[in-house]
Amino acid sequence: MKILVMNAGSSSLKYQLVDMEKETVVAKGLCERVGASDSFHKHGVDTDERVISVYLPDHHAAVKAVLEVLVDSKIGSISSLNEIDAVGHRVVHGGEFFKESVRIDDDVIEKIDQCSVLAPLHNPPALAGIIACRDLMSDKPQVAVFDTAFHQSMPPKAYMYALPYEMYEKYKIRRYGFHGTSHRYIADRAADLLGRPLADLRLITCHLGNGCSITAIDHGYSVETSMGFTPLEGLMMGTRSGSIDPAIVTYLIGTQGMTAAEVENMMNRESGLLGISGLSNDLRDIRAATEAGHERATLAYDMYSNSVKKFIGQYVFAMAGVDAIVLTAGVGENCDRMRRMIFQGLEPLGIIVDQGLNCQRGYERFISTEESPVKVIVIPTNEELMIARDVADLI
Repeated sequence: MKILVMNAGSSSLKYQLVDMEKETVVAKGLCERVGASDSFHKHGVDTDERVISVYLPDHHAAVKAVLEVLVDSKIGSISSLNEIDAVGHRVVHGGEFFKESVRIDDDVIEKIDQCSVLAPLHNPPALAGIIACRDLMSDKPQVAVFDTAFHQSMPPKAYMYALPYEMYEKYKIRRYGFHGTSHRYIADRAADLLGRPLADLRLITCHLGNGCSITAIDHGYSVETSMGFTPLEGLMMGTRSGSIDPAIVTYLIGTQGMTAAEVENMMNRESGLLGISGLSNDLRDIRAATEAGHERATLAYDMYSNSVKKFIGQYVFAMAGVDAIVLTAGVGENCDRMRRMIFQGLEPLGIIVDQGLNCQRGYERFISTEESPVKVIVIPTNEELMIARDVADLI
């Protein structure tokens, strides 16, 4: 069985063709700058990557370009689209409609569209990709996999905000959480590595990259997560502020003459590592500047690690303990210094990191000592494989 996994962004389309027999990637690629005159298409596996200059006016054109290159006689990976058994789509927001992945029909499309108001930058392009695939591959089953679905197991005490209750009833203002597919994947892999059923474990999973979220997983269920009504809440991120005093928003609007749109743009695109350092949203750049003695870069680095440490502490207490802490994504997988800072001083809580293992990179591994009561694990995430597995299970 071969599953085509689609991940449509506002101006991009990432894809993988996965052979489920051995769970191997047959082909993958990325259409970038969709809608712009300088759009292009990168296609290939590992080092065999081709860059194709092609005008992609919209996501329908991008999907068509992907299907054409997959069966191309020179650089394609399959001889016919008949080899594709189904298509899986990453959808950021499923609201309260979806607690798990679903086969796509007209009702599902309508509900994804209704959730677009909650994710205006993400759900519309996902819908465009879904509609294009239905048009160009009408005989293939389509499955939607939602970033928010995994967190639908949170109890009301975790997902409700202390606002007037009608804000939830009328406008569905609540914590939804994101990165759910990534958290679910690394939780499953952690259970495998620990040799214990997921249903027996208390895990804290940390997706740390340009976007960051932490989730408390109690016996297989998400019970707390750091992102909220939008992906802005929670941890300090590359360009996002994370959680702040909400009165800052009204202060800036009321006293400084900023518009709501200007404040939102500042918090989403001009804050975080970039806003504090004044240099970059990339932690690699911040680390280099820190090592060169840059004061604001050092502050940004310290704030990032402190933000992660505080959420880990909250979730240890929320679950009355933890068996393992799992890290993934660009920072979580690759930055030994950030991991060292996050776990520094936590030995009294049973979290003891082996700095030799911590300094290695590029593969999944324990970085805690054998004696550490709480295990610390680094696991490269694989959201595309998790999506493909969901599709295979449903069809």
